Amino acid sequence: MLGFSPFKKHANKFNYIPRYYDPEEERRAQRRAELRGERPEDAGREYVPGQYVRTARTARAARREAERSTRSKRRFGVLLTGIVVLLLFFVVIYPKLTSMMRRGVAPAVPAAVESRAAASDLDQSGISDVEWQQMPITVVPNDYEGR
Repeated sequence: MLGFSPFKKHANKFNYIPRYYDPEEERRAQRRAELRGERPEDAGREYVPGQYVRTARTARAARREAERSTRSKRRFGVLLTGIVVLLLFFVVIYPKLTSMMRRGVAPAVPAAVESRAAASDLDQSGISDVEWQQMPITVVPNDYEGR
């Protein structure tokens, strides 16, 4: 008896596989139909040549336009942030940096050290170049030759 049998072939296996309603599957099928260029009102009509290409082209154009608008918004935000950071740098940080640099260049020495007089004619630590050029020349004997 090879054909139809009223008995089950396997004890716990049903011949009927139940199909349940799956909303996700239905949404996927609807999306596939939209991408193919099909609409619910076109269900009874025939496929128009080039319909898939036109639908894909309009979907691609819409997606690119959305990307372009988000990109321009992002660029504007980056530009605005850069301007704010630059303004803060020039208003807040730059004056502090310049004042620190100026303080570092000019060493803080007391006035008494600057105006001290030379202990002898040979000590020229507190004399400027112009004053040194105007001083008289003092001839000192060479002690090493006399021995």
